[in-house]
Amino acid sequence: MRCPYCRHPDSRVTDSREQDEGQVIRRRRACPECGRRFTTLEEATLAVIKRSGVTEPFSREKVVNGVRRACQGRPVDEDALAQLAQTVEEAIRATGAAEVPSDDVGLSILGPLRELDEVAYLRFASVYQAFSSVEDFEKAILDLRAEHRGHAP
Repeated sequence: MRCPYCRHPDSRVTDSREQDEGQVIRRRRACPECGRRFTTLEEATLAVIKRSGVTEPFSREKVVNGVRRACQGRPVDEDALAQLAQTVEEAIRATGAAEVPSDDVGLSILGPLRELDEVAYLRFASVYQAFSSVEDFEKAILDLRAEHRGHAP
């Protein structure tokens, strides 16, 4: 790591700590040339490949905004949306891929959203999966009902 003060091409790590549940590593460094100390943050990047082919960094905020629209008028608070976005990011990072298609992000939202609020799930699924008829809604509702019966005592 180049020293930001004297531009020396090397530095020594004096301390490392995890932040954001291990997603970021904070390192204190010392320059052997000028002796000054500085901090760096290391974060594994996660990129989303959009349908157009453009790649952009994964954003929890974009997940929250998309799900928030589906939850409009539903009893879902901001903390639940933030938790859902974190769950989605963790699931995507667990795949080990540095780049994921946007479709995979949408798929990873469906499960946690169904657990959070089934009406919001149907709204999100209808847009994400491009429901084109009443039959598409009926099938999704029948699947939810079958799942409830499967969990009933």
